[in-house]
Amino acid sequence: MSAPADQPIGLRAGIWAFAAALLWGGNAVFIKMGLQGMPPIAMAGARFAIGALTVGAGALVAGISLRGLAGNWRGLGALQLVFVSQILLLNVGAWCTTASRAAVLINTYPFFTALFAHFLLPADRLSPVKVLGLLCAFAGVVLLFAESLTLLDTTYLLGDALVLGSGLFLGLRQVVLKRLVRGLHPYQVLFWQAALSLPIFGVLSLIWEREAVYHFDLAVIGALLYQGVVVAGLCFIIWVSLLRRHSASRLGVYSFATPPAGVLLSAALLNETISPALWASMALVAVGIAIVNREGG
Repeated sequence: MSAPADQPIGLRAGIWAFAAALLWGGNAVFIKMGLQGMPPIAMAGARFAIGALTVGAGALVAGISLRGLAGNWRGLGALQLVFVSQILLLNVGAWCTTASRAAVLINTYPFFTALFAHFLLPADRLSPVKVLGLLCAFAGVVLLFAESLTLLDTTYLLGDALVLGSGLFLGLRQVVLKRLVRGLHPYQVLFWQAALSLPIFGVLSLIWEREAVYHFDLAVIGALLYQGVVVAGLCFIIWVSLLRRHSASRLGVYSFATPPAGVLLSAALLNETISPALWASMALVAVGIAIVNREGG
C-alpha cells in the first residue's frame, strides 16, 4: 500500500531530512578524495555496488521483498537513464573542479526540482514566491561561473558546468522518484536503481578507463565507503522514504544545510581555499532554496 503523499513535514521528518542534508554535504568532498585513487566511472560503479549491498541488507532486516516490480520496469528504466547521467556528470565534473565548488553547484538541484515538479507533479506548482527563490539561487550560480571565467585555471569552468548539469539531472530524479515511490517501496526503488547501473558503469569504465592507475589507501577506501554506505545507502533510504510522504520541492528546504557542510568539509579535509565569491554564491543558493520552499512550509 502506498503512503499518503504530500503530508506536512513534522518535527521527526524534519530532523531526518536535516540529518540527511548534512551527511550529503560530505559527498562532493569524499568523491574528490576517492578520485585520488580511482577514475570517476569505476568509482561510481564501486560506490553503487556498496550502496546496493547496503540497501539489500536493510531490506533483508526489515523483511521487505525486492521483487514484485511488474508494471514498473518502464519507470525504472527512465529513472536509470537520469540516474546514470547524473552520477557520471557529478564524478567527472568533480574531477575537473574543486570539492567546495562542486558542493555548491550540485546543491542547486532543489530549484531544478521545483521547476520540474511544476510541469510533472500537478500538486507542486510554481508560484511568485518560488520564482523569486529560483532567481536568487540562479544568481548564486551566475556569481560562481563569473568567478570561474576570471580564474587562470579555466578547467574549473568545465568542471563547474558538468556538476551544474548533474544538479539539473538530480532535480529531475527527485521528481521521477516521487512518481515511482507511490507504487513501490523505497528499498525496491533504491536497490534496483543501484543494481541496474552497475553493468553500465562497468562497460563505460572498460571503454574509457582501461589504462587508469588505481591506488588504494585508507583515505581512498574511507571515501568510497562514505559514498557507498552513508550516501548511496543510508541517505538515499532516508530521502526516498521522505519523498513517499512529502512534497518533493518542499523537502528541498532542508538542503540549505548541504552547501555549507560541503564547503567547510572541503576546507577542513582538503585544505581548499574558500574565496569571497564562493561564500557569497553559497549564501545566495541557500537563501534561494529556502525561499522556494517557504510557501506553505
